[in-house]
Amino acid sequence: GNDVWDWHERLAQHSDPGYAEKGQLTVTYLTDAHRACAQRISHWMRDCGFDEVEIDAVGNVVGRYKPATPDGKYLMTGSHYDTVRNGGKYDGRLGILVPMACVRELHRQARRMPFGIEVVAFAEEEGQRYKATFLGSGALIGDFRNEWLDQKDADGITMREAMQHAGLCIGDIPKLRRDAARYLGFIEVHIEQGPVLNELDIPLGVVTSINGGVRYVCEMLGMASHAGTTPMDRRRDAALGVAELALYMEQRAARDGDSVATIGMLQVPGGSINVVPGKCSFSMDMRAPTDAQRDAMVADVLAQLEEIAQRRGLQYKAELAMKVAAAPSAPAWQHRWEKAVDALGVPIYRMPSGAGHDAMKLHEIMPQAMLFVRGLHGGISHNPLESSTADDIQLAVDAFSHVLQQLAAE
Repeated sequence: GNDVWDWHERLAQHSDPGYAEKGQLTVTYLTDAHRACAQRISHWMRDCGFDEVEIDAVGNVVGRYKPATPDGKYLMTGSHYDTVRNGGKYDGRLGILVPMACVRELHRQARRMPFGIEVVAFAEEEGQRYKATFLGSGALIGDFRNEWLDQKDADGITMREAMQHAGLCIGDIPKLRRDAARYLGFIEVHIEQGPVLNELDIPLGVVTSINGGVRYVCEMLGMASHAGTTPMDRRRDAALGVAELALYMEQRAARDGDSVATIGMLQVPGGSINVVPGKCSFSMDMRAPTDAQRDAMVADVLAQLEEIAQRRGLQYKAELAMKVAAAPSAPAWQHRWEKAVDALGVPIYRMPSGAGHDAMKLHEIMPQAMLFVRGLHGGISHNPLESSTADDIQLAVDAFSHVLQQLAAE
């Protein structure tokens, strides 16, 4: 646990220009800081005793610890090493460094398992420099879109140029696709990124499902008019229509208990203090542990949007910007995490993940299950205050090792 905590501190020394000078952690796809992190991780993997270590065609760092017999399957695990802007040290990286410590112990004991262990430090999960979220894990399931190569970052550098500058072989990307028949499954350790475990004072949580989500980019259209001379019953206020919808979304999501709904962007373009808003741009983000639960909420919200617009004399546009399926944990793999947590004397607490993870991509081709580790400071994440303790990390290492022992005994 202490070593893994130290690795996080050392990895956090690398940060993009403009942030490093302020003491902030920002590592975006294929920047110098990103490539330095990849080198650091690859060297640590070799030090830990991995048999093969490579940086692949999209920048993933892949370490393999071979099985006892050449025909043995592999367990895949890992997470991402890129960060959001001014983010935290543990988001993603915990899921790389915890299994590395477990492999190091196996190597120290000169032990081989009946299966191999493949740890993947995914190059791009956050989608900060380019709009290519889950690029690293997506490439492993054959989901790399060539149109991404033409995207430009804020400095006008295309992804293709960034990859070529980093020495990556774009032509080899299709070869990264994994044959699911060669794998037992995928497991991921991740900091919770929320307040639940912290409030319950429980160090570990077993993930039941990664929430499925939809995002809409929307516009409400009314009539701009004089704020002083337009009577209240004659107004077609676009912003009030959205405000009413926002309150409904809050109530509708709360009805399910574990659904969430958010209007994260809300603005009146060209608005003035003395003008009734004629237009309001807004976003909608809705997530739930199952697709059916999510879709029922979305249907209700869209119906409410229609009703509000009709009643208030407004028009609207709602464009679907993203739709991601829920990723329920494979029952057998979730049970292995539960057995591991129970063996450590930690209460078994089951919970959905509201955030997206690389495990969602691997879920498309193989069984997956996740373990959450409690975060400090109210569980805040995507924030410099994101934190963990060596003691909680030690429990995560022990739980991961326990799952390895379970698999070996099966």
